[in-house]
Amino acid sequence: MTSTATKSSYPDRSRKTLCRNPFLSIKFFVFCHGLLQLSQLLVSGYLKSSISTIERRYGLSSQTSGLLASFNEVGNTLLIVFISYFGSRVHRPRFIGCGAILVSLAGFLMSLPHFITGPYEYDQSVASMFSNTTDLCQPEGPESQGNLSDTGCAPHTARENHEVLLVMFIAQALLGIGGVPIQPFGISYIDDFASEQNSPLYLGILFSVTVIGPGVAFMLGSAMLRFYVDIDKVTEDEVQLTNRDPRWVGAWWLGFLVAASLVAVSAVPYFFFPREMPKEVTSGKESGSKKSEDLLSQLRSRSEQVQNLSLTKFIKHFPMVLLRNLRHPVFLLVVLAQVNLSAMVAGLATFMGKFLERQFSLTASFANMIIGAVNIPGAMVGIVVGGAILKRFQVSLRQCSAMCVLGMLLCLLVAFPLLFLGCPTQKVAGVTYSESSEIGLHALECSHHCKCPEKAYNPICGSDAIEYISPCHAGCEVVNIDDNSVLNYTQCSCISRNGPGGFAKPGTCGTGCSHLLLPFVVLSCVAGILASTSHTPSFMLILRSIQPEDKSFAVGIQFMLLRILAWMPGPVLYGSAIDTTCILWEKKCDRNAACRYYDNNLFRHRYLGLQFFFEVGAFLCFVTVYMILRRQEMEARNVPETKTDPEKKKLAESTTKSPESKV
Repeated sequence: MTSTATKSSYPDRSRKTLCRNPFLSIKFFVFCHGLLQLSQLLVSGYLKSSISTIERRYGLSSQTSGLLASFNEVGNTLLIVFISYFGSRVHRPRFIGCGAILVSLAGFLMSLPHFITGPYEYDQSVASMFSNTTDLCQPEGPESQGNLSDTGCAPHTARENHEVLLVMFIAQALLGIGGVPIQPFGISYIDDFASEQNSPLYLGILFSVTVIGPGVAFMLGSAMLRFYVDIDKVTEDEVQLTNRDPRWVGAWWLGFLVAASLVAVSAVPYFFFPREMPKEVTSGKESGSKKSEDLLSQLRSRSEQVQNLSLTKFIKHFPMVLLRNLRHPVFLLVVLAQVNLSAMVAGLATFMGKFLERQFSLTASFANMIIGAVNIPGAMVGIVVGGAILKRFQVSLRQCSAMCVLGMLLCLLVAFPLLFLGCPTQKVAGVTYSESSEIGLHALECSHHCKCPEKAYNPICGSDAIEYISPCHAGCEVVNIDDNSVLNYTQCSCISRNGPGGFAKPGTCGTGCSHLLLPFVVLSCVAGILASTSHTPSFMLILRSIQPEDKSFAVGIQFMLLRILAWMPGPVLYGSAIDTTCILWEKKCDRNAACRYYDNNLFRHRYLGLQFFFEVGAFLCFVTVYMILRRQEMEARNVPETKTDPEKKKLAESTTKSPESKV
């Protein structure tokens, strides 16, 4: 699509009229698109910030929640090939607007389970101020009297859980489908109608928004999870939990409503943008050199040849381009390196909040604040630094690969200590001490006469610094209440430090190593910065090592492979690994639901071990790329210029010239 054709579409419009209409301004389009991308990332990123809360609310395993988090990639992957075909054949702004409406609908659907299910019920010491039902030790009462959750699995309960999962999976699929046209159509629209001088600036703004968006999503999660989940159904006086209680569930649904509303508002302007707008004209150099114009015309003619293909020919053409690029060693290895890094990021982004919660006894709100305020901005700094180094030193392709190797090597050195920087599993009577510890054996025997329900879960911290699953399991017979909140439990026969009349406070004892949180966050942030420095150089390796006419296809292939090999299986793989470290499951309808206690050491080693594994894989791929480019450069230099064939000459230019000089 040439600028001449674009100008002829508006023969009678003066520049003053165009300036007056914001929908004929590419700057206004960039502003709207940045706002839309930020809102879209709020919807997709918010799920990751509230994943542990949703697990606790609906009794999901980490494997199931990981599958849920990655399910939006399914619809996205299925349609990405057709987006490559329809790129400039449709009214792109309207398609973006329709996609945004689907994303907004997906956000509202994600919050729907809260409204179709009943209030959140948790095990509690006092059911209400008007009832004496407790989960205290009641030797003379029936076995199931003392716990509210010890009820049969009603058929409607199981059906309700299935409905919740079905709604969430449908919402995730719609989110993936709606997000397909937003970024590629927006980027191509800007590239077509922005001036050559301003186009990189506009695209840089959009790419920075894609990095900032997840950080804002985690900050939104931090704010929303401070509110109780049923804030719209119960009064504040009826809530007996604090946000530090392990049974606390925050208002996970509220953030989806906020993000979906923002997407709906952001979608409106796209229905007023034209299919084509006047090409932006900048002051100063309005026309490039004759050489650059010839290059642009060649690229346009190649692009138009692809665009004029029928859908059938396009589908036949796509596998040929796919195989041609996959046979390119540099392209294949760089994509595999990005697959490793993307799989690592997918797992870390989905479960890092849960890891911090369990490892350092943090609230979900505080864990999200750390990720949104430290880790994600750190990754953004790394991307900016990598791009700045490329621009400042005019590096070649071989030097690009060397940057990637150095960044990943330093990342590995910094990330390795994280495997050993963590907290031990808390001392839980009857769970972590039941095999050989005298305390564990005592805990099992001392509360046997209390007939505690197996499903009871109301953690308390005894005066002996041992955690108990519930007051009943600690043999506590008295609860002291002030203003409908539990102060402590007394006459606990299992808490032996102060004799048979030991006492306990509500809530978990925690892991007791909060002093390790700061060094862990600092090291993980530095590792993220170092790994992110390879982001821009790796993209340059892809864009500068393939044939110019295959660029759009290659980028589409790259993102398709990243989705299939990384973003889809990554969260499921991490979730499955996390589930293997669980030592006490919540039981719902005779099935494992959410995990109550993890082996913290095993959790840390497997979770961060997967991260280390993917980092090593990316490092090895980049090392191989460097060796290939170095060998090719040496071969190209050793061949006399008069005998160099066109392919080797092109190779010599690509490996010695800087990326900036070939733009």
